[in-house]
Amino acid sequence: MNLSSEKAITVEEIQNFEGKYPKQLWYLSLVEMWERFCFYGMRGVLAFFMVDQLGLSDQKSNLQYGAIQAFVYAFTFIGGIFADKILGFRKSLFWGGSLMIIGNLILAFSPHDLFYIGITLSIIGTGFFKPNISSMVGELYHENDNRRDAGYGLFYAGINVGGLLGGALCIYLGKYYSWHLCFLSAALVMAFGLGTFIFTKKHLGPIGISPLLHLAKTKQKTYEIATYVGSLLCIPLIFIMVRNTAYTDYFMYTIGVVALVYFLFETIKIKDKKAQYKLLAAFVFIFCYFIFMAISEQSGGSLSLFAKDNLDHKILFLNIDPNVVNNSVNSFFVIVFSPIIGILWLGLYKRKIEPNTVVKFGLGFILLAASFYVFYATRFFANVQGISSLNVFTFAYLLLTLGELCIGPIGMSIITRLSPKKMFGMMMGLWFLFSAFGQLAAGKLGAEMSSIDNASLPT
Repeated sequence: MNLSSEKAITVEEIQNFEGKYPKQLWYLSLVEMWERFCFYGMRGVLAFFMVDQLGLSDQKSNLQYGAIQAFVYAFTFIGGIFADKILGFRKSLFWGGSLMIIGNLILAFSPHDLFYIGITLSIIGTGFFKPNISSMVGELYHENDNRRDAGYGLFYAGINVGGLLGGALCIYLGKYYSWHLCFLSAALVMAFGLGTFIFTKKHLGPIGISPLLHLAKTKQKTYEIATYVGSLLCIPLIFIMVRNTAYTDYFMYTIGVVALVYFLFETIKIKDKKAQYKLLAAFVFIFCYFIFMAISEQSGGSLSLFAKDNLDHKILFLNIDPNVVNNSVNSFFVIVFSPIIGILWLGLYKRKIEPNTVVKFGLGFILLAASFYVFYATRFFANVQGISSLNVFTFAYLLLTLGELCIGPIGMSIITRLSPKKMFGMMMGLWFLFSAFGQLAAGKLGAEMSSIDNASLPT
């Protein structure tokens, strides 16, 4: 890699951009869009595939779904640390993307026999990929640049363009054509995303390069190779734990304690009290995000299974598969409303009446609660066969999405704003780690809702 040519543009030049968004944000959003096609496409088919093709019960598939999602996000914490300390964001992203492509190719080759092996590679790959591209977005802005929230709003919209396409296409290919094609499409799109990054990284200047450039070349390579080999040695361990959800609990509780201890260790190492308080404030927002995810992340589990058997196929004047709606309508609403809300925040800021981050988070939770009241209300629109309205179901997703937009992009923005630059990867990884605990809790909640012992009929 020719670092000298990539360093032609400086961080200061990038951060002193004119207008609403730096051009580098568009490149990173495009890369993330293709990766999210792969991720949301796989997330949307997991529970459905396990019930319909692997023969798992609804309850077991929800637990399995929660375990897989928990591992995906837990590894973002580990990937973030290795990016901060050894690989840098760029090499970490490339390694993670490569593993995701291989994992999906394995799934495409034999989705039934090699399901858990392919999923294991995808878990490790996402861990190295996801937190680092989000961290690079944070480096495009000065610490006190108030355009950061709007920038993450655009980035979030890019994520959901991929989520919309992947969520709709993968489940459609799987249900109506071939599961081989379903997983192959995710692999091909991920390869395109990785290629996009390779051709656009020159515009990032020094952002994301290795933190070990001060070391001798051989020593730097040794650390990097050790990281690659170590991640591959984790494959058997993750494979076993993903198949047995009881092991997932032990792993998550252990990594949770380790993560908290490591966070406190890094916080105490910082001598600046103001910086320490900022990190503690960031942790409070991260914990709130965990609660939000535990409630909201039912779309790939219990809501997917609910859509499979309990909804009609009509939305407004269209005839459409309810699982396609379940997997993609959240992303569609994000694409439509994310720029609008981003512009709203900018407009309120110019008038000096923009609500602070705490108020935005509170509004997000109010909308989350309202959305699940509407999900519950679908029971009152059911016909004699127990089939309910897809329109009401979709409206609930609209409320859920508006709540998500008050928390998701704002949360990522505040984490990079409150964290020292050298801890960007770790703190973004901690954000996703607590999302992992939210996913695990969501899976357990979904399993309880799917249990026949907890079922009830309207009276």
